Amino acid sequence: MDSEGLQFHAVLSQAATRVEDALERLLPGEDAMLSAPMRHAVLSGGKRMRGFLALESAALFRVPPAQSIRTAAAVECLHAYSLVHDDLPSMDDDDMRRGKPTVHVKWDEATAVLVGDALQTLAFEILSAPQGGIDPRIQVRLIHRLAEAAGAFGMVAGQAFDVAAEKTDASLNLDEVSMLQSLKTGELIVWAVESGAILARQDPGPLRGYATDLGLAFQVADDILDVEGDADAVGKKLRKDEAAGKATFVSLMGIAGARQKARDLVDSACSHLAPYGSSAENLRLAARFAIKRTS
Repeated sequence: MDSEGLQFHAVLSQAATRVEDALERLLPGEDAMLSAPMRHAVLSGGKRMRGFLALESAALFRVPPAQSIRTAAAVECLHAYSLVHDDLPSMDDDDMRRGKPTVHVKWDEATAVLVGDALQTLAFEILSAPQGGIDPRIQVRLIHRLAEAAGAFGMVAGQAFDVAAEKTDASLNLDEVSMLQSLKTGELIVWAVESGAILARQDPGPLRGYATDLGLAFQVADDILDVEGDADAVGKKLRKDEAAGKATFVSLMGIAGARQKARDLVDSACSHLAPYGSSAENLRLAARFAIKRTS
């Protein structure tokens, strides 16, 4: 790993520790009925990239860490819910996630559905709880934007598009795959990056451009890893999309074309950060990491 990679892993690790400490406090205690599977879903590995992005975007505007840690924890809960439901037999039917059994495998399908439901609502509970120093109107804006990002015109729309694509003989074209992934993967990333500007009552526009490109670059890299990655490093079964005949950036562009697409997206993402100067360096590192990662 080069020096830039080591630098990013250090800051990402520090952010992950902060986010996981917060999640430990915010998740239900051991006496709660769904505590064990909820904690398994949220705390069993993961890079905490969305949480990191929420913290870094807030740091650009000098938002107090006590405020931004809650947005970071909320987006990690909502992301975990989406993964639990994605892994179900009725969706992607995955047995492994982050190198460990998925919730429906370790427990059962009904438990997995309920865990996803509980994590989704916990995200909004975290954001809506009374917090000193945050204008309730800002809390409402954060909640509203997260509902948009996660709902029927955001992440869930992408999931529905993905499910529908599996039931038709017609393959998606590149524009359609880009739209699907911008919704399914990108919308939560956009919310995480916007959240700091919202907390600071600043225009999230430049950050939205960065996050949109980053989310798509992240998915292109995922498609490459699905073909070339190591299952042990990635922590789940690979080459499922290829076996199912699903259209991906790799199937449509080839490995070389997908790699160039990812690099172009990262360059574009970083260009949106120009107004923030050196203060946004960790966000630039995150973009470059997105296409160099091995998991």
